Amino acid sequence: MSAETPQLGARPMRTWRPPPFIASARTRWALYIGALIYLVLAIASVDVNWARMVLGLERGWAFVQGFMYPDFSSRWGDIALGFEESLTMTVTSTALGVFLSIPVAVGASRNLAPTWIYLVCRAFIAASRTLNEIIVAIFLVAMFGFGPFAGFLTLTFATIGFMAKLMAEDIEEIQASQLEALRATGAGYVQVLDFAVLSQVMPRLLGLSLYRLDINFRESAVIGIVGAGGIGATLNTAMDRYEFDSAAAILWVIIVIVMFAEYSSGRLRKFIQ
Repeated sequence: MSAETPQLGARPMRTWRPPPFIASARTRWALYIGALIYLVLAIASVDVNWARMVLGLERGWAFVQGFMYPDFSSRWGDIALGFEESLTMTVTSTALGVFLSIPVAVGASRNLAPTWIYLVCRAFIAASRTLNEIIVAIFLVAMFGFGPFAGFLTLTFATIGFMAKLMAEDIEEIQASQLEALRATGAGYVQVLDFAVLSQVMPRLLGLSLYRLDINFRESAVIGIVGAGGIGATLNTAMDRYEFDSAAAILWVIIVIVMFAEYSSGRLRKFIQ
């Protein structure tokens, strides 16, 4: 008899299963049926304009045709200007956002900041992470008008929240022995930050900065649609005029630049880290 053959009279093995979240089978089936009914009613309540859908399919096909034959010559001046604005917004907002995120990250670290400073910085990070870039861009465009300045402020605000959150988490996980050793020698607060904190998180800071630079360029194309300047504003103008071949050319430029930036930033992050 082989070892795999079960012996006669042996009890079958029982596999453990977690208990159901809802013990009553009737209650579970009632919830399933209620969810199905709700889904059917929700789909039935959607007002579908079939004539508009057919027209949209025709426009979609026209856009696909324009994407296969993009027109770079007709609006090349606007494309170059939009790309210049997006690049300017990306670089300046990333540089300023990273610089301002460092004190916010330090203040949002439990092991470095008093409680009241910690709560204030964490509240700012939560607000910046909660508000989407589109919402912030709409607000700033209404405040400062159309143009790249509103986009610059939007990307700076988003960069501060993004970088401060991730850097604060890294600072809270640094080796406490270095902090205690420097404090025991009588080092000041700035010296502790310089020799014990920045020395440990600097590679992470550089890698995240390059990653945020890539994100900001992509976001500059999105917030431009609501009037915050950049290549997105040029794309929005082309779409409003139904110039699908020019819009396709703008999208090709965005795709190529984003792919190049993603590849370059990835190589640089690996080299730094």
